[in-house]
Amino acid sequence: MFDIKAWAEYIVEWAAKDPYGFLTTVILALTPLFIISAALSWKLAKMIEAREREQKKKQKRQENIAKAKRTKKD
Repeated sequence: MFDIKAWAEYIVEWAAKDPYGFLTTVILALTPLFIISAALSWKLAKMIEAREREQKKKQKRQENIAKAKRTKKD
């Protein structure tokens, strides 16, 4: 089976012997994840903005319809 303790010891030993190589490897491994996270966050922000604009447009339309109905009754 996979020995987690031995693997963890190897990682700690590697980090102690070659800290710059270890950090470089970690940063290179995490960079794609950061890029994906940034892209998804940007896409979500755009979706939220579009939804808010649509809701404001619907609200404005409902207010105009209600105002038109009131003026017809008067």
